[in-house]
Amino acid sequence: MKEYQLGEFEEIVLLTVGVLYDEAYGVALKNEIEDRGKRRVSIGALQSTLRRLEKKGFLDSKLGEPDKERGGKPKRFFKITAYGKKALIHSKDVRLGLWDSIPEIALDLKME
Repeated sequence: MKEYQLGEFEEIVLLTVGVLYDEAYGVALKNEIEDRGKRRVSIGALQSTLRRLEKKGFLDSKLGEPDKERGGKPKRFFKITAYGKKALIHSKDVRLGLWDSIPEIALDLKME
């Protein structure tokens, strides 16, 4: 189902939006992805991905209240849509199906 296919970073961003739920905005998403994934994330790459996921219908966003700490600028909060949930379920099913299909011997390697 090509309509539900996600790139790796898109999947991570969608999952992180779910993890943060009501607090899913740019900086919080960046920090959570970096903390959990032990990887650096540029805010530009994250913002591009958020906009792309929103354009595809996987995310919705809304502006919060103006924030004094941000010079009166409001935060943009993201939520997963029903379509985004379907995409995540599809991705999870594909990955679990692959994991379940690996013969035990294929992963019976000695780590040095």
